[in-house]
Amino acid sequence: MKKFFFLFSLMICTLQVVAATPQDTPNKARQEFEKIYNMVFGPQGSTLRYDVNIIGIYKTHGTIWYKGKKQCFSDERVNTWNDGVTAYMVFKKKKTIEIHDANSDKKDKYSGKFKFSLDDFRYSMKNSGEDIIFTLKQQKGAKGTVKEVRAQVDAKTYTPKSLKLKVAFFWVKIKISNFRSGGVPDAQFVFPADRYKEGYKYVDKRND
Repeated sequence: MKKFFFLFSLMICTLQVVAATPQDTPNKARQEFEKIYNMVFGPQGSTLRYDVNIIGIYKTHGTIWYKGKKQCFSDERVNTWNDGVTAYMVFKKKKTIEIHDANSDKKDKYSGKFKFSLDDFRYSMKNSGEDIIFTLKQQKGAKGTVKEVRAQVDAKTYTPKSLKLKVAFFWVKIKISNFRSGGVPDAQFVFPADRYKEGYKYVDKRND
């Protein structure tokens, strides 16, 4: 169970590093998908609630905020703050706070394994009732471990509704709700040290 938790946490934490190479492309599906990407990861910031199901074995839910390279999320086991320079991971049960460089691949043993580029995929899209389904399939030569992405969005507003990621041999299903793009202040990503003065052990791993 711990393995699945770290797996998903890593996936959430590294989604913001997904990058697109600026280019003029005739692929309409990719162009439209990048609009959604920018709604989520653009400089205006965004927030959403996620409900996750990993092959029926592990389930969790929480809220996440994005703004460029910054992110913050909270679920039943961990709270994280990443201001783009320093990342704080608060493990509630252990009452331990790990401090990492924001882009470190040493946050845990899965770090660095779930980063991927939008250039890794072939894109297609189709209408499904009032929604659009985007399908991204990994191209030959891609270095990422995400093999396929299926995203369901509202056809009129492009609001994300669900996301399925195929990683190795299993699927991660993510239901998305309460999505809002814009209006996220920088203060959201500042670690609230005053909240964790007593009873918590700090472990600084920035120089590991």
